[in-house]
Amino acid sequence: MHTFDPDVVDQVLAHMNGDHLDDNLLIVRANGAPQATAASMSDVDGEAGTWTVVGPEGPIGAVRIPWPSGPITQRAEIRREVVALYDAACAALGVDPGREH
Repeated sequence: MHTFDPDVVDQVLAHMNGDHLDDNLLIVRANGAPQATAASMSDVDGEAGTWTVVGPEGPIGAVRIPWPSGPITQRAEIRREVVALYDAACAALGVDPGREH
């Protein structure tokens, strides 16, 4: 499994948790945590993204979601895969994505 440089991981997490909290929530709701009330991305590697999930009763735990296109090794691929997860989540939940990527 490919691991990204810690600086890359930190930048991805800061971006996702600073600018995309609603997107994080949609992604985890469509991928095994429909009861989630909050979610933050907590890790990223070449196989998957990991989100820490909170539900109505408190912490639920981590949800690890494999990248739709399979394993990745390049930083630019992270964005592509997160966008794919978001688009699939919107489709699964019947939510208008509301923006172009």
